Amino acid sequence: MSADAWGIDGTYEDAAGALRHISEEDLQILRSAIGQPPKMSGSWFEDCVKVVRVGQSIPLPSSAELTLEDGTFRKIQDCLPHDLPIGYHSLQLKKKSSSPVQVIVSPGRCHFPPGLRIWGWNAQLYATRSRDSWGMGDLADLRRLTRWAQSLGAGLMLINPLDAVPPVTPQEASPYSPSSRRYLNPLYLRIEELPNASERHPEIQRLANVGRALSETRLIDRDEVFRLKQEAFSLLWARFTGDPDFDQFLVTEGEALHTFGVFSVLVERHGADWREWPTQYRRPDCEAVRIFARTESNRVRFHQWLQWLLNRQLAGAAQSCPLMQDLPIGFSRGGADAWVWQDLIAAEMSIGAPPDLYNTDGQDWGLPPFIPHKLRAVRYEPFIQTIRAALRHAGGLRIDHVMGLFRLWWVPRGGAAKHGAYVRYPVDDLLAIIAIESQRAKALVVGEDLGTVEAGVRETLADHNVLSYRLLWFEEEPPSAYPVKALAAITTHDLPTLAGIWTGADLDTQRQMGLRADTSANEKFRDKLVKISGVSTNADVMLATTKTFEQLALAPSAIVMATMEAACVATDRPNMPTGGDRYPNWSIALPLSLEQLETSEHARTLAGILSRRNTFVLPEVSSHAG
Repeated sequence: MSADAWGIDGTYEDAAGALRHISEEDLQILRSAIGQPPKMSGSWFEDCVKVVRVGQSIPLPSSAELTLEDGTFRKIQDCLPHDLPIGYHSLQLKKKSSSPVQVIVSPGRCHFPPGLRIWGWNAQLYATRSRDSWGMGDLADLRRLTRWAQSLGAGLMLINPLDAVPPVTPQEASPYSPSSRRYLNPLYLRIEELPNASERHPEIQRLANVGRALSETRLIDRDEVFRLKQEAFSLLWARFTGDPDFDQFLVTEGEALHTFGVFSVLVERHGADWREWPTQYRRPDCEAVRIFARTESNRVRFHQWLQWLLNRQLAGAAQSCPLMQDLPIGFSRGGADAWVWQDLIAAEMSIGAPPDLYNTDGQDWGLPPFIPHKLRAVRYEPFIQTIRAALRHAGGLRIDHVMGLFRLWWVPRGGAAKHGAYVRYPVDDLLAIIAIESQRAKALVVGEDLGTVEAGVRETLADHNVLSYRLLWFEEEPPSAYPVKALAAITTHDLPTLAGIWTGADLDTQRQMGLRADTSANEKFRDKLVKISGVSTNADVMLATTKTFEQLALAPSAIVMATMEAACVATDRPNMPTGGDRYPNWSIALPLSLEQLETSEHARTLAGILSRRNTFVLPEVSSHAG
């Protein structure tokens, strides 16, 4: 579809294949949010960024100096050399007065070992609790979970986003509405494994007893977990006398981590949403914030310390079985990333999706979008930081709503989602960056390409070795016909579990909570299970599960994934998108503890079925801290 000077599509093809036209009124609202359209450069030398493939040679209008990413210099005569290493380099033309051009040299394709054929578990970490958990799963539980998974033959562990939320109550429950996608949530720390906690501090023991008691109910009380762990953090921080590794972590992370620490302290003093703070603190680069940072330097350092601890525990959790991290499509408009990058986002817009067969009113996710040309003007630094952070200690990355690399549905705040429009993004540049970071981390990349997907998107992603996300619920073909470059699964966190469909429990829950029950989707999914599994309609749910996974295992796809809900035969899905306050989204623990999972015959049976397809095992991920 053609876009205007602002990059807005005037028409689009909906999920049913019908051509939709955006009204002039709606277009004007989006244009106002973007501001002046980006200027078209006469040549790429007038632009701030140039993306090239490894081995590509580009003629130059004059001699130049090239500063490589590692700091070394190269003098260039008339041509950008073909032997540049992948990475982010700076080119200064001698006969030009313009600013340096950032030359992004990309391998063009993400890491994807030939012949890859593995399987893995998909876990909501907060829901995966052991007897030592303080009310929710943590990074020590993840370490134990990956060891168990590896022992069963799993080659990958996909987990929910672990990203930071504001350090106040009420705690944000959704992993897909983070304050920052660059930093982690301290609720995932295992307290007993922190420095000085092993000395049997009586107060830590008291807090641990209270925390473990929270696991007696399946509903997760994040606010109480937060209160208990904050008290423990304070006790341990008071006893922390320093560590050379922490000092090095501060140097490596630099100003970005310091700014995040300052934001966290400001949240503690003035509330979760920076837009409601006293005016002098609403910009990170103002003098009042610098004075505040100096005054509160100990507390700032405390929040940096928490991130160091998280980094160490995450590295430990990633040693047995490679982790696949999950990248949310955006961040909260009142959070840390929005505060730092407020000049680059369309504050009065939200990311969402147009109406489709399952969401007839469209969707508004409440997350602000980057303005494409402004993101490019800062040489994609926010995007690079985000991808790099997501791949730390990871063997893979799942990109939520990967279509957002091509275009995003912008919804005016306060307006109906159907009155939005698609805004185009520089997909070639973004995919080039993802390829660099993927190859450096030796990490697989999966794109969640569900919903309204325009023609050519899946082919472009496949060309870049970004795997498709194929769900049994939505595919018309049997698993044996799925593509090779794909992650195959039955369901995802927003959709019913296999047991929930087979038993009818998911539909019953919708009715009991007064939701608009989607009877037709439930019947369609159940009919598909009967057809795929080959069992009778009154068969036991565990038999239906195993027979369905036998068919899923036949997929030629590089990765096949089973959820922990399938291992537990859980009927509750993690998230009911239409549930609102009536469903405990992101707050339901698994019905089995980690100890019970480790001895579960059913989980072992599923693992045995999926292990028969393995022909390749990913190498262990490096435990580097940077």
